[in-house]
Amino acid sequence: MHAVSSTPAWAMLAYLIAGVCFILALRGLSSPATSRKGNRYGMAGMALAVGTTLVTHMNVGIVEITIAIAIGAVIGLVTARRIAMTDMPQLVAAFHSLVGLAAVLVAAAAYLNPQAFGIADAMGEIHTVSRVEMGLGMAIGAITFSGSVIAFLKLNGNMSGAPIMLPGRHAINLATLAAILGLIAYFLTDQSGWVFWTVTGLSFAIGFLLIIPIGGADMPVVVSMLNSYSGWAAAAMGFTLQNTAMIITGALVGSSGAILSYIMCKAMNRSFISVIAGGFGAAPEASGGAAKIDRPWKRGSADDAAFLMAQAEQVIIVPGYGMAVAQAQHVLREMGDLLKKQGVRVKYAIHPVAGRMPGHMNVLLAEANVSYDEVFELEDINSEFAQTDVAFVIGANDVTNPAAKTDKSSPIYGMPVLDVEKAKTVLFVKRSMGGVGYAGVDNDVFYMDQTMMLLADAKKMVEDIVKALQH
Repeated sequence: MHAVSSTPAWAMLAYLIAGVCFILALRGLSSPATSRKGNRYGMAGMALAVGTTLVTHMNVGIVEITIAIAIGAVIGLVTARRIAMTDMPQLVAAFHSLVGLAAVLVAAAAYLNPQAFGIADAMGEIHTVSRVEMGLGMAIGAITFSGSVIAFLKLNGNMSGAPIMLPGRHAINLATLAAILGLIAYFLTDQSGWVFWTVTGLSFAIGFLLIIPIGGADMPVVVSMLNSYSGWAAAAMGFTLQNTAMIITGALVGSSGAILSYIMCKAMNRSFISVIAGGFGAAPEASGGAAKIDRPWKRGSADDAAFLMAQAEQVIIVPGYGMAVAQAQHVLREMGDLLKKQGVRVKYAIHPVAGRMPGHMNVLLAEANVSYDEVFELEDINSEFAQTDVAFVIGANDVTNPAAKTDKSSPIYGMPVLDVEKAKTVLFVKRSMGGVGYAGVDNDVFYMDQTMMLLADAKKMVEDIVKALQH
């Protein structure tokens, strides 16, 4: 008896309702204010889809499947509860890798036992359409897995965030991609094992090759891109499994991830192809090299910063990845609350690619209970810097660099940035003057007359500012 059977009408209706829940989830997740509701819709939709699938496939080892779901649920619950919000990008990359690996395993199982999946004739020949679905699902899943592993290692600090340029990488990548597509086409006429497993091996390899040359500054695009890949892999496997819910869910994830990748690229004034080809920092000699620490700059203290902000009418806080690394979001919110008690208007300016995944800064500020009403995206707040007394930049470099607007030789030229240099005073928190951002570009804001550099660990500096404000 085949594991896959015709889907009853009530199950199709349940899958449709689940699909609507997923759409409502995406809509809810589009805003921090409705994100919790969006998550609930997503959970409800997934529970309905999984439950429906289990009920309609009662002859497929229900006990084993239930045990597997329970084990996975425990692992997921424990991991989610223990993971720090600052490590969320790594967690997302790890989840993407698991989705890709699941697609690979499903494709392998379908290839090894096509009759059980209802995709073969009496002679054991896999249907042509199923071969296309299986080949694409396997390839995309393998690319997603290996690429996500590299992204995880880069985000977690196990591998350098700098681009790793392999000699002749473009030729190697194009040749590998051409070989994968060619073998998938050949797979339509010959389902020999060597064809299938060669596609698998090459797909794992190209995933590594594509992500290794991408630098840390492009990680938001990489995360959203891998998210899209995982969705398309799931959709392809949905066709193989003849499961409507997987097709709908995969298509939604794939398309939303692709749109998000486009938004991220637009936010950096980059083309998707240029990101895949190498990422920021690919040509260090064009970025000006190391920070120009011989230029004159002014150093300030926590007391200086507290005095200036306490006297201000408006302070705009610009968080970046340095804030995330230092886990300074909670004490930063405490600083903002103290300033508000003293009559200072406090706002938070978020750049679309600040951090290591889309929405990273929004997540961290939400965790610290910063009011959604105080958080503004770049296009909504950039015009206010010129009327702002103090711009407080904490751990953000590339997204505040005016070279993006003036230096055509800079690798970040054309990327929209936050206009912090227009504020009357800029307080810039970073560890030292010797470092540059992930793009490898020095920031002229450091050396401007109105800038005061606050050199220290971000959390320690803000804690000292809070103490100064309290006194």
